[in-house]
Formats: sequence, C-alpha cells, structure tokens
Amino acid sequence: MAKKENKFAEYDISTQAVHTGTDYDQETGAVRRPLHMANSYKLPDDLSQVNYSSTDLLMYARNGNPNQHWLEEKIAALHGAQDSIVLASGVGALHALFWTLLETGDRVIYPNVSYMAVYRMFHELFNKKFGVETVMVDMTNLEEVKKAITPGTKLVHIETPDNPTNGVTDIAEIVKIAHENGAIVSVDNTFASPLNQRPLDLGADFVIEAITKYINGHGDAQGGAIISNDLETMNRIRYEAQVNVGSVISPFNAWQIFRGSVTFPLRMQRINESSQRIAEWLEKRENVTFVSYPGLSSNPGHEVAKKQMKNGYGGVISFGLNTDDKTVERFCAALKVVTFAVSLGHDESLIFPQPSYDERILLYPKKFRNGFVRFSVGLEAVEDIIKDLDQALKQVGL
Repeated sequence: MAKKENKFAEYDISTQAVHTGTDYDQETGAVRRPLHMANSYKLPDDLSQVNYSSTDLLMYARNGNPNQHWLEEKIAALHGAQDSIVLASGVGALHALFWTLLETGDRVIYPNVSYMAVYRMFHELFNKKFGVETVMVDMTNLEEVKKAITPGTKLVHIETPDNPTNGVTDIAEIVKIAHENGAIVSVDNTFASPLNQRPLDLGADFVIEAITKYINGHGDAQGGAIISNDLETMNRIRYEAQVNVGSVISPFNAWQIFRGSVTFPLRMQRINESSQRIAEWLEKRENVTFVSYPGLSSNPGHEVAKKQMKNGYGGVISFGLNTDDKTVERFCAALKVVTFAVSLGHDESLIFPQPSYDERILLYPKKFRNGFVRFSVGLEAVEDIIKDLDQALKQVGL
C-alpha cells in the first residue's frame, strides 16, 4: 500500500501516538478506526495488472489488512521513520528481517546475550539449515566487535538494552564500525521502546520492536514491527516474509495494539520513573547481589545509556539474590502485587527467574549465573511494588 505522509511529524511523540494513523471512518463518520475482520476483499474489474504476491492492493488478509496498515503508520511515526512493517510477533519480525537479508555464505555478528529466539535462530537454525556463518560477541565491548567484523560481514545485529542482563551497546559506535566494513545494522529496541531510544536516528538501518510489549502495553495482543527508511528492502520483506511465508498479523491484534499505542508514551514515562526508584531501592538491599539497570550510575553502560536513551531507561530491572534457584522461585511465588509470569511491558508488573541450569547462562557475565531475576515494572503505585518486593524477600529469609 502507498505510504501516507505523517501530518503530525512536527509534533511531540505523545501527540503522534494519539493522532497518527487515525481518521474518520468513511462510511459512518466514527472517530475511531473500525475493526475489519475480512480475509478477502473486492478485486478490480481488470485483473491483468494484479500481482497476487504484492501488498499494494487489499485483496487477501495475508497480503495485508487495513488495521495492519493503520498501525504501521503509527509505528513508523513513533520512530520518525518512513516505513514500518507490522507482523504477527516480535520473533516473526526478527525472522522476517533475517530471512530477507541473509543468504548462504553470509556472515552475521550478534550478541552473546540476546533474546532466546535470536540465539536459537543464529546458533542453530540459520547456520545449520542455510549455511549462514553466525558469530557471537560481547556487543558492549567495541574492541571485540572490531576483531570479529570482516569486510565480508553482511549483518551486525544489536540488542540494547539486552535481554535479560540489561547490557548496553553503543549503537552509534557499532554503526560506524559496521558501515565502514559494508555491513547492515539491525537493532532490537524492545527493552528501550521508541520513547527512550530511536536507533534510526543513531544510524541503524533497521529496528525491530516486539510491539506485544510496551507499545501494546496491556498483555492482550501479540505483534512485532520492523522499522526502516530503506524502502526497497522493506518492500522485499513484505513480498518474501509477509506474503510468501505468511507471518501476517491478525486484524484483531493490530486493532488492539493500535488502541494500546495511544497511551504508550504516558505509560512508558510512568514505568521509567518507577523503575528508577525500584532499582535504587534494590541496590540498598543486603541480600541483593547485583542490580543491572541502565539508569543506575553503577551500571557499566550508564554513560552510553545517557548518551542514547533520551527520556528514561526502560522498565526492566535485572537483579540477583544471594540464594539458590528454588528460593528464587519461592520469592517470585510469594509476591502479591507483582505477577509471576513471562513477558514484559504489561500494565501489571511481571517477574521471571533466570535459572542457573539454562544453557545460555554461561554466556553471561559471572554475576548473572546465580539467583538471577528479570523484573518488568508495571503501572502499579511504586510504593506498593516496593512493599511487595520487601515482604516477599522477608518471607523467604532474604
């Protein structure tokens, strides 16, 4: 579909979150976008020019749907970008990008600390199935990246802050190293969100957001987005990964995320503020062995985070407890306000232990290998969250 001009580009991100992608419903005059659950659309009378694998015409839901297109306008606006593609999940978006960019014999550099699905894709799938050379490095260490990159490197993939240790990668410096060697840079921005960090402004070629998380913000819909100014490659992604592989988002999920995105900047600012206070409180606890949060001056990546994260440091706090896996699980189960569940970016706070028997734990810095917890801060009163953490720690003797 033809991209619409963002009429609100000059306005603040909060105003864009409310207005971009919205319009009056042409049939009823409603001021809310309708939900179109159709999977098939009327074709033009002349079919001679129709490309059934393109997305430039509404014809079948796999080729795109109106709710998807309206959400794509909004996601692009939040990043100040020319285009975005919204797909079925964050992992679907990552796979769509890698699937489109990479060919047999290409070389990829990616973080030794990254989301599990990225680890699986590069460590197991792309190299074994498709002959792509995949190399893990510590992305927070620029010298390691310089040693690993070669003129034949096709892609450098960044995740910052990374999942689950909250390591901070210097996007602008990695972009400089990569581009000097002819490589493309993609950045998973999920932990930061576009309120706090816009990697395209720092020179990245592609950004991925799991919009299931902060942009939706309500824990009730799944989606992922690829954001870029490279319109030619974005069209390839639509053709190769959306239409002909089928990673399309459902109209209902797109509609829900569109609704949730309106309040995203307000929610994110509240989460930023609460997370900073909770991280500072956790640092003072006797049996907390470490707190990893980019907003803390003690975080090794704090100065880089200050440079590239503009409105706050996100809603995920990684911390360690001086105890074993089972006690960590008991601590999580003892919480009353905080929910013991996977995911992040919801309205409710979520907590999830990172067990010492996870095979990836040996890739993390040593302090993360015991009693490690990933905590996603929600919208509850910060005093209530702190009180809940305190009572649960005491309940398990910490």
